[in-house]
Amino acid sequence: MAEDDDLGETVKQLTLLLFYLTSWEEEPAPGAPTIYRAWKNHRFEILDALVEDGLLATSHRAKWVRITDAGLAKARALQERVLPS
Repeated sequence: MAEDDDLGETVKQLTLLLFYLTSWEEEPAPGAPTIYRAWKNHRFEILDALVEDGLLATSHRAKWVRITDAGLAKARALQERVLPS
């Protein structure tokens, strides 16, 4: 069972990293903080788990997700670990 949990966590981390690597920056309103968005193109159960973890935000009607500040921090750390420059 622990191997399945480890694999599930790895898939979540790699999915978050893919969202980050394929995201774009937007300024939703003049002077508002920049946000990062990415298209929803991954398994929905993983999306739901990342939303529950506070790493992504979305609505069921949107075709994109917003990467939260916590998600950006974790994705950047994963990028350094998995894809060092």
